[in-house]
Amino acid sequence: MSQYTLECCVDSVESALAAAEGGADRLELCAALIIGGTSPGLALFEQVKTCCHLPVRVLLRPRFGDFLYTDHEFRIIRREVELFREAGAEGVVIGCLRADGSLHMERMRELMEAAGGMKVTLHRAFDVCADPIRTYEQAWELGIDTILTSGQESDCVSGMPLLQKLCGLRRQDVCREGARQEKEAAHSHKPVERPQIMAGAGVTPEVIRTFRAQTDITAFHLSAKKILDSGMVYRRAGVPMGIPAMSEYSIFRTDREVVAEARRALED
Repeated sequence: MSQYTLECCVDSVESALAAAEGGADRLELCAALIIGGTSPGLALFEQVKTCCHLPVRVLLRPRFGDFLYTDHEFRIIRREVELFREAGAEGVVIGCLRADGSLHMERMRELMEAAGGMKVTLHRAFDVCADPIRTYEQAWELGIDTILTSGQESDCVSGMPLLQKLCGLRRQDVCREGARQEKEAAHSHKPVERPQIMAGAGVTPEVIRTFRAQTDITAFHLSAKKILDSGMVYRRAGVPMGIPAMSEYSIFRTDREVVAEARRALED
């Protein structure tokens, strides 16, 4: 079994199948990946689970933009956690912040309780929080399994110093302070092991090779997208359905070959 985790972010059944064929270990399922991802529908999740054998963690994000949620938006996220738990998701990908950039611990505790036995990833709300070290400690306190992060930069290569620092905190727990951490965890109900750091944003096979040579990061998140031309023959110009700068006849799909090359970058 590989010591590395390769997670592929997908927003269609076709992309999920391509990721599995390419050698991904896990899927992050969302909708509207082109705007950073929003919560997918249950029907999409069910179809992916029917067609694909990989574990699925579901991104829960009710809208584009920041992570300061209204009461209504938070209730939607909490209900989605329950629905996807009942539907058989391996985990959920969540994050709520306060206006001052701190992790909203009360809301996160509610979501963790709703998640039950599911794995939980803290998504890139982490990358816009005010204090990443404090937030990392809070994620550990909550029992979060994974933190998906670019190191608070636009891409993970730029964020490599923080990623390595966070990874070092986790490694120290495992290698140097295991007995003490286990004792403290038993007393405080924290998990023994701190959250895994998963590098995301700008991950390519070459970036993975760079990280393997220069860091201790063992988990990577990529979308591996390519743009396909729509099969539509008749095309009405000048009638955008969303962002005018984007063609309505471009389809974003996971490239199986890029995922396979990323897999090889982890196994070489």
